[in-house]
Amino acid sequence: MPEHQHNLSETVALLTRTPAVLDALLRGQPAIWTQCNEGEGTWSASDVLGHLIEGERTDWLPRAKMILESGESETFKPFDRLAQMRKPNTGTVDQLLDEFASLRSSNLRALAALNLQSEDLSLCGQHPTFGTVTLSQLLATWAMHDLTHLHQLTRILASQYRETVGPWSRFLGVMHCNGHSTD
Repeated sequence: MPEHQHNLSETVALLTRTPAVLDALLRGQPAIWTQCNEGEGTWSASDVLGHLIEGERTDWLPRAKMILESGESETFKPFDRLAQMRKPNTGTVDQLLDEFASLRSSNLRALAALNLQSEDLSLCGQHPTFGTVTLSQLLATWAMHDLTHLHQLTRILASQYRETVGPWSRFLGVMHCNGHSTD
């Protein structure tokens, strides 16, 4: 399969749809679907939403702006992947969905205002773990991060019926998925 080149408008199209996908999947659902997890040390749907909100606040757009303003002269602040676990969550899932949608909309408007050109996508920044990364890689990863957590959410939801489906489990791949990242 040939490598697909990054296309900013395709990335934005996916990023734009994520809030609606999450909303359709989670809004108004009973707690079994939104508060349960896959076991000790795993995340609930609420935790995933908190993580996505934290990313909107502190990761994707701030890093893109840093690349444009400072290039490789500054290293990105490390992203706290577990920040949502340390902050008391007082909002409902519906409130978290609204907050995420609002932040994403604002970030996409700010991204559009940057008026990025194709040559901007090759600009580099410094990631604290990976070293040099391009703006293109960062933006593509933003969209793939969304897909990773949508995958995680379907796995979390499916795990609530792991035993309930009985013998059909063998035909349901989501029941046998062991994770969404390598670490």
